Amino acid sequence: MASGPPPQRRPSMTDAVDACFFAFSGVAAVWFAYVLLREGVRPGWPALLLVVFWIFFTYLALPRLHRILTRIYLPGYFIGRTRTSDGLLGDPVNLALHGREDQVHAAMTAAGWTRADDLGLRSGSHIVTQTLRRRSYAAAPVSPLHLFDRQQDFAYEQEVTGSPSRRHHVRFWRCPEGWRLPGGFAVDWLAAATYDRSVGVSLFTLQVTHKIDENTDVERDFVVSTVTGADPAVGVEVLEHFSSGYHARNGGGDRIRTDGHLPVVDLRRVSTGERTPVAVPTDSRDRRPATTVTGATIALLRAAVYSATVGVLLVAPRHARHLEDLGFSPHELRELAPVLAVVFAVAAVVDGGLGLAILAGRNWARLTLMTVCSLTAFTAFLATVGSDGRPIGLGSLPSLGLSILVLLALSSPSARAHAVHRQLPEIGPSGGDPASLASTHRGRQDPAP
Repeated sequence: MASGPPPQRRPSMTDAVDACFFAFSGVAAVWFAYVLLREGVRPGWPALLLVVFWIFFTYLALPRLHRILTRIYLPGYFIGRTRTSDGLLGDPVNLALHGREDQVHAAMTAAGWTRADDLGLRSGSHIVTQTLRRRSYAAAPVSPLHLFDRQQDFAYEQEVTGSPSRRHHVRFWRCPEGWRLPGGFAVDWLAAATYDRSVGVSLFTLQVTHKIDENTDVERDFVVSTVTGADPAVGVEVLEHFSSGYHARNGGGDRIRTDGHLPVVDLRRVSTGERTPVAVPTDSRDRRPATTVTGATIALLRAAVYSATVGVLLVAPRHARHLEDLGFSPHELRELAPVLAVVFAVAAVVDGGLGLAILAGRNWARLTLMTVCSLTAFTAFLATVGSDGRPIGLGSLPSLGLSILVLLALSSPSARAHAVHRQLPEIGPSGGDPASLASTHRGRQDPAP
C-alpha cells in the first residue's frame, strides 16, 4: 500500500529571506545585463562588452528567470521528469532499480559502462578541449539534472566513435527512505537514460549543450539489455503504461518521445565480490556545490583586491586611480588615504572571513554576504536613477558584476541546500521531513569534502 506524503517542514523566516534574495538576484542580473548591453553598443573597445553581455545573459540572467517562473507554475511533486539546473523540465525518468549502491556500480561496470567524472572546473574545461580536438574522454562529466530536489548521485556512460559529443549515458538518484512511486511501488533508485547525438545550442537558454536523441525508449532498453546481458542474476520487471506515452521537449529544447513503460531492474542478487566494501549511501547535497565554491572564491578574491588597495593607499595613494570612479578626486584620495585604507582593510577582513565561513558550510555567512552584495547592487541602481548619462562607469562594472555574481551563486538552490543540509543535525529529529533527515544521517556518515 502506498505511503502518504511525508510531513512538510513549515516555511521559516530564513526560507522567506532566501526567496527574497532569489528573486532580487534575478532582477539585479537582468538590470546588469541591460547595463552591459548599453555600454557595449558603442564604437571602439567597449563593443567587447557585447560578448560579456551574451555570456552573462545566457548563462546567468536567463537561467535565473527560468528558475523564478518554473517555481511558480511547475509542481513540486514527482511527475516522471527530471529538472534542469534552470528549473526547466529535463529528461524523462525511464528506469527504476532495486539494490544497494555497490551493486549498481558492480552491474554497470560489468556491463561495460564508465562512471562519469563529477562536473567541475577541471573536468568541464577538459570536455570542451577534447570535444574541440575530437578526442576521446570516456569519463566525461554530464550536466546536472535534479530529482528529489537534488542533482544525480552519479552517472554512467559509454562513448561512441571515441568522441565526447556522442555517448550513451544514464543518471542515477537514490530514492528517499519510505518513498514510493505513484501506485505504491517501492524502488531503491530511479534513473534517466538518454543518448547524446551531437553538441548544439539550447533552444530555451541559448547555452552550448549536448543534444539528445528523440527516442529515449531506445536508450532505456539499451541500458537494460547491457546490464542483463552481462549478469544472468539481474532480473527485470516492466511496469507497463507507468505513465501515458507522450511527446515533449526537454530543458535544452530537444524533442523526446516515450511509450510510458518503466523497466524495474533488480540487482539484489548481483555479487560485488568479497573484497568489495559496502558502499556508503550517497547524497549529492553532501558534496560542496560549484555555486558555493564560486561565491566563496569571489569573496576571497575581493578580499585580496581590497588588501592590495590598502597597500596602494598607504604607500602611493596617487596610483589608486581606480577609486576615482567612486567620485574621489586625486587630491581627495591623497587627503583621505588613511581613512580609505581603514575602510578597505575592514572590507578585506569581512569578505575574507565570510568567504572562509561559506566554504565551511555556515549558512549565516552565506546570508550575510548576500546582504552585503544586495546593498552594493541596490546602491548602484539608485545612483543611476534619473541620470541622463551612462548608467554606470566602466571602471565600476567589474565590482558590481562580481557582487551580482555572488548573489546569483549563493542564492541558488544548490548553495542553499548545501548550507541548510549541513545544519540539519543541529535541528534534531523533531523538525524536517523523513527524507531530509535520512539524507542528514547519510551526510554524517559521508561528510562533504
